[in-house]
Amino acid sequence: MQLSDYLSNFCKCVVNDKGITANHICLFLAIYRSSNELKANPLSVTRKQLMHYSKISSNATYHKCISDLNALGYIRYEPSFHPRLGSTIYIL
Repeated sequence: MQLSDYLSNFCKCVVNDKGITANHICLFLAIYRSSNELKANPLSVTRKQLMHYSKISSNATYHKCISDLNALGYIRYEPSFHPRLGSTIYIL
């Protein structure tokens, strides 16, 4: 599946998903941007990078949104728990 297909499917799904907020959408777009830029899925990226791209300034908001996206099946998130090593994120 091409990366543009992932974005198209995400947009179709979130319209009817009441649990998705603007922060979730911004974070998904940041993940998509990073994945598209690196031409990688799975993607290895740091919290700092994704927070910068998504304009999320709170660690708590970031962790809630990434956990929600993972739980709702939009991504698969494998945290690294290391400050310099990126976590692995799969766009599903």
